[in-house]
Amino acid sequence: MTKKQALRDLQTRLAARLQSAQAQAVSAAWLAVSIAGRPYLLPLSQSGEIFPVSHITRVPYTQPWFCGVANLRGGLFGVVDLVMLIDPPATTVRTELAWAQARLVTLNAEASVNCALVVDSLLGLRRLEAFKSAQPAPAGSPSYFGQCFLDSQDRQWQEIDLYALSQTPAFLSIGN
Repeated sequence: MTKKQALRDLQTRLAARLQSAQAQAVSAAWLAVSIAGRPYLLPLSQSGEIFPVSHITRVPYTQPWFCGVANLRGGLFGVVDLVMLIDPPATTVRTELAWAQARLVTLNAEASVNCALVVDSLLGLRRLEAFKSAQPAPAGSPSYFGQCFLDSQDRQWQEIDLYALSQTPAFLSIGN
């Protein structure tokens, strides 16, 4: 087989795989993450890219939950510590090891907010079938909390509506 023929075969296989992938429905609905030891669900349609935590430049006179800014693929993103935003009295101090395991999840470009959220760890992808029941967010929850899901091990997973989060007045007011 010549190199040209091998390249054509590769292109044909890739085109077939791409067409097959586009024809199949997306089976995962959420990115499962851990924040302060609690499981949360971030809608895949609202999530962007995932990055390891790199250099974050602090910004003075900002809220405690605003970690600073980071250069991610050449773009400047505000970095928000979700645990500090969700639970303001929290005094989370991450060790160097915890920061090494943490990830930055950007919001989808459709949100029009250059923001990355600090999550402690990634727990994979979840589909609706992974849960046995769903109920509304508990009374008094933030407006960006979606449904609360219960899995087969009776663990509660709280959905966070990233678009709603990105439009809350508190989220948009990073200044102290």
